[in-house]
Amino acid sequence: MACCGKGPGYASPLDAMKNGPREKIVYIPCIIPLKYKDVRSDYLATVDVDPSSPAYGKVIHRLHMPYKCDELHHTGWNACSSCHGDSSKSRNRLIMPCINSDRIYIVDTGSDERAPKLHKIVDPIEVHEKTGLGAPHTSHCLGSGQIMISCMGDPQGNSKGGFILLNGETFDVIGNWEKEPAKFGYDFWYQPKHNVMVSSEWGAPKYFRAGFDPSHVENGGYGRCLHFWDWKEHKIVQTFDLGPEGLLPLELRFLHNPEATEGYVGCALSSTVFRFYQNESGSWSAEKVITINPKKVDGWLLPVMPGLITDILISLDDKYVYFSNWLHGDIRQYDITDRRNPKLVGQLFLGGSICKDGTVKVTDDQDLKEQPDPVYVKGKRVHGGPQMIQLSLDGKRLYVTTSLFARWDEQFYPEMTKKGSMLLQVDVDTKKGGLKLNENFLVDFGDEPDGPVLAHEIRYPGGDCTSDIWLSHTATKAAE
Repeated sequence: MACCGKGPGYASPLDAMKNGPREKIVYIPCIIPLKYKDVRSDYLATVDVDPSSPAYGKVIHRLHMPYKCDELHHTGWNACSSCHGDSSKSRNRLIMPCINSDRIYIVDTGSDERAPKLHKIVDPIEVHEKTGLGAPHTSHCLGSGQIMISCMGDPQGNSKGGFILLNGETFDVIGNWEKEPAKFGYDFWYQPKHNVMVSSEWGAPKYFRAGFDPSHVENGGYGRCLHFWDWKEHKIVQTFDLGPEGLLPLELRFLHNPEATEGYVGCALSSTVFRFYQNESGSWSAEKVITINPKKVDGWLLPVMPGLITDILISLDDKYVYFSNWLHGDIRQYDITDRRNPKLVGQLFLGGSICKDGTVKVTDDQDLKEQPDPVYVKGKRVHGGPQMIQLSLDGKRLYVTTSLFARWDEQFYPEMTKKGSMLLQVDVDTKKGGLKLNENFLVDFGDEPDGPVLAHEIRYPGGDCTSDIWLSHTATKAAE
């Protein structure tokens, strides 16, 4: 989506927030539950989210992948606001790495954004032979026009953090970006203005693909570090160990203002949020700024249940941070005007593992007086918990899906794998803070034509606050 004829995206974060149009459709990868993974293939769903449309809240197109057992997961673009100054670039290809098969699909969204079609397939053998990597995860376009994809392992599923570079025109694999691997890999965010990239850690693919086993954490199969890279040299200059309070640092976000030298990362297993920041000396540090208290329980995998922070994002004006507690079942909104002291201003329960009519009994809770009620939308029970989130450009609507990863879904929310996940919408108070479920919106992926599926990440055709990176802040004053 071109803006002002200058290239894809917007001149600044505030330009996107103030002048970007309301979203009309979203793209969501839909994953086949394990029971059917050998007979059905994953697909990309196009969902109508335009309230004025007769198809509002409906899947209007499904692009089925030609291979099975892929596990589509996160997606990215061939071009974003980092290329805003280049009129030769266009945001017209969606990059879809597969976390299990190591395949990468390139989808044409430019010819008909309501009916995407397959443009190219990057075969696993090309990825393996040219990079020695596997389990591709996060995809970001670069200002150079190339595409960079983080990886979490080698072709055998051992831990090995690295980055694939794709040619932005042919989508051929160029090779590795990194000159040295990290121990683990997961998400990343770059900011050339400060010559830095930061990456996070999940765990070895052979472990998380098999389901969550606490012993693998104890044996070092999962990560707890942030890696700070020299952007020009492609080398790690500092590894910051978050310690036992920073287990499984997953999604990380720099503040959108490219002048800023700080951001936040959600640590899943320890259920904490750390702020990372640059010191006056040029080195990097991290400090814990949010803690989600665990709950003592009966009738669950462990005697103590973490919140499990699985997704986090920042509003385009850098005022609010949002994240989901997949196990506890709530979404939280924090005012981060004071960067070191986030203030809770919104909270909403949307399912989760501790609903009062479930099999889990909470025996000690530092936050709630009673277990939350189950949630129903349009008469349908929400199974699973809030997981992937995406915020509208203006910050007023938060979209939520409930699936994490097929193997973990089967382990923690087996009922969801039978009945399908959901897409929900939450109304946001952008002035004082506050979250309210939109009870008139629901996409039930249990009603899909070929059976239930597990819907995951959410993308807008025009870009969003988790895929776009700004390299310049020159237009911010004008946007204000």
